[in-house]
Amino acid sequence: MYIRKAQMMAKVLIADKVDEEGVGILRRAGFHVDYEPSIDHGKLLEVIHDYDVLIVRSRTKVTHDVIEAGRRLSIVGRAGAGLDNIDLEAAKMRGIKVLNSPDALTNAVAELVLGLMIAVARNVIYAHGQLSDGRWVKGESLGTELMGKTLGILGFGRIGRRLAEIARCLRMHVLANDIIEPPRELLDRLEVRLTSPEELFRSSDFISVHVPLMPETRGLVGERLLRLAKPSTILINTSRGSVVDGKALIKALEEGWIAAAAVDVYDREPPDPDLKLLKMRNVVHTPHIGSQTIEAQRRAITGLAEKIIREFGGEASSRERTG
Repeated sequence: MYIRKAQMMAKVLIADKVDEEGVGILRRAGFHVDYEPSIDHGKLLEVIHDYDVLIVRSRTKVTHDVIEAGRRLSIVGRAGAGLDNIDLEAAKMRGIKVLNSPDALTNAVAELVLGLMIAVARNVIYAHGQLSDGRWVKGESLGTELMGKTLGILGFGRIGRRLAEIARCLRMHVLANDIIEPPRELLDRLEVRLTSPEELFRSSDFISVHVPLMPETRGLVGERLLRLAKPSTILINTSRGSVVDGKALIKALEEGWIAAAAVDVYDREPPDPDLKLLKMRNVVHTPHIGSQTIEAQRRAITGLAEKIIREFGGEASSRERTG
């Protein structure tokens, strides 16, 4: 494989845990790679001046001070989709390119949403816990089916569209809302009807949130929208915790504005162990595992590695591109 001189001289720091295949791709392409998946913020500030590329997932925060200390940095790579842990404005001011690999996680997150929908609708977690404690709660575990129900997808990007494909196979009706109107061909193919956020909350039996965290989406799902929902509605959030107003969600669950919720993301991660949401029977909660599949993690870092190689004027081998 042809290796350009720039790649041979470039140093990469990987500051979070990633699949080893991505590390190998970069090394075989000629990069010097230091893999430090447990590095803390203080140590990162000490060493970042020596690197051309920084790769992170969601644990490491690429703050203004990290970017200022990274005098050689030309690329910050996020193995995954969300960029809210990177100071994009500071990177832009320094002329640092920010790359990510959003397509890699699409299917994993959509499949988790499906699993959470079924878990909540069929009382899986409650029934499991009770039976583990020796109690037979068949009579208390009456659930509901997904077939024939309406799924509202708030945010119709990659994950929302994949979720719509899955829902169509289950013969669900799908409503969607997005600030960017999707192509008509896509909507027709997936049999999706675009609507307003208000109508989506009024009409859906399940609502899945898939909007990025930005100033305008912080607290987007709050009391105003939650009060519009049906008392039987189930809300699923696998996007970012702060997109849903936590206090409003607890109030909605306690007062019966909605029936139940499934939550994979939180305002602060890990959340406070005493967080009320974690103690509620009508909430299924998971520790931000939307992208936690073997396949998604491999795709996230290998796809990002290939982008970085191309930025330095190289090309991954055919085996790496298809791996």
